[in-house]
Amino acid sequence: MPRVPKCRKICGFPDYYSFVPENAEQEQFETVVLSLDEYETVRLLDAQGMNQEACAKSMGVARTTVTAMYDSARKKIADALVNGKRIKIAGGYVEMNPNPDQFDINLKQKGENEMRVAVTYDNGNVFGHFGRTEQFKVYDIEDGVVKNAEILGTNGEGCGALAGILNVANVDALICGGIGGGAQNAINAAGIKLYAGASGNTDDVIASFIAGTLDASGEANCDHHDHEHGEGHGCGHGHGGCHH
Repeated sequence: MPRVPKCRKICGFPDYYSFVPENAEQEQFETVVLSLDEYETVRLLDAQGMNQEACAKSMGVARTTVTAMYDSARKKIADALVNGKRIKIAGGYVEMNPNPDQFDINLKQKGENEMRVAVTYDNGNVFGHFGRTEQFKVYDIEDGVVKNAEILGTNGEGCGALAGILNVANVDALICGGIGGGAQNAINAAGIKLYAGASGNTDDVIASFIAGTLDASGEANCDHHDHEHGEGHGCGHGHGGCHH
């Protein structure tokens, strides 16, 4: 039986999940899949200028593992650039491990039997664009009753970081209005159940959620986000553990 790779720690999820050759028809190009852990090595080593030792420490793996992931990522990127292939970011054995100062989350600790649901929030109502939301209203629910509700700020972060905030906040489900393909990928990769296309007062929306009558499909695309953040498929399965 193959050995399961050790979980690699990442500081956040990408804002962009898909890159395509501009002058090629969609039916004509192949896809190169870059895993989330491979993406993290490129982000840390190339975008942030870390050395491999620091990258290995950040990801919680051996330096030789970083070298192997980085070499694999570079070959895939080179293949896509030279041969006109699509790059899609998905998969990988990863878990969230943000920098201590990255997210300022001061929520009440979630109870063992509570479900935590975040709703994009603006002046009492569901905010229509996930990637632009400045606040979430976070509800802790147990036995069909809201036990606690708090406001969580986003500090103007992008879609990938918003998914990271919700992951670190131990959120189980997200209710929102419009959300693009890239943002959906980030939410899926964070292991969070998505209910999209909601509107109205957030307290009323949560009451509908508890009653099982919430009108939200989980697939409400927002053109603004699709344009900015691309498309693809998330890789997360389950919340709070190693996603793959």
